[in-house]
Amino acid sequence: MKILTYNVNGIRSAMSKGFIDFLETEQPDVVCLQEIKALASDIDHEPFEKLGYHCYWFPAIKKGYSGVGILSKIKPDTIQKGIGHDLFDNEGRVLTAEINGIKIMSCYFPSGTTGDIRQQVKYEFLDNFYTYIQQQGKQNLVVCGDYNICHRAIDIHDPVGNKNSSGFLPEERAWMDKWFDNGMLDSFRHFNPEPHHYTWWSFRAGSRSRNKGWRIDYISVSEDLRQQLKGAEILSQYVHSDHCGSTIIL
Repeated sequence: MKILTYNVNGIRSAMSKGFIDFLETEQPDVVCLQEIKALASDIDHEPFEKLGYHCYWFPAIKKGYSGVGILSKIKPDTIQKGIGHDLFDNEGRVLTAEINGIKIMSCYFPSGTTGDIRQQVKYEFLDNFYTYIQQQGKQNLVVCGDYNICHRAIDIHDPVGNKNSSGFLPEERAWMDKWFDNGMLDSFRHFNPEPHHYTWWSFRAGSRSRNKGWRIDYISVSEDLRQQLKGAEILSQYVHSDHCGSTIIL
């Protein structure tokens, strides 16, 4: 099973930039989308359905904001919207599909870049999400998405200059330590220890062409799936968003 995660920064925008052709080329079985920025009724499902995908969406209540989706060529056994927390569910942060006994989650963690209030919301999300996963159990679990955190210095182009930036704060990185030390595996780093692999670049100052990026998008898998993990890749050659896609093969 090939699983793709992608913060598309607007699904309709990505579709106008060749996203459907990209799916046809890469042929993922399951696609986890973040920041769809659209209601289900605003999205043209036909191109996805022609490629064989079942489409599931969990938009934010606020139009043009946040929202996640899952496309799957394998019809899920169950679909679950949210984590039972009104604030985060209203923002369309988490969608879960159980497929062939594996729970696959598309997650869009809050950003704290707009100031202290949203940074506190981000910390609240991290606490609630961790507790939710603990209660659900870390077995047969794949957690895809934009975590909005660089875990280690290797995951950001300028760790010194960004030491006080949201997304690379000590508290956020400590959460990632806890996440990966307690039953979850960073699939990309499992195969790729080298530096200079990023999944997001600022639109400013030619950041992408100079590869001045951040790795904030992850596919985490539960430890019981380690032996089934066949590969992981960042697809930075495709441009539909300020992020790029990442894949694993199980």
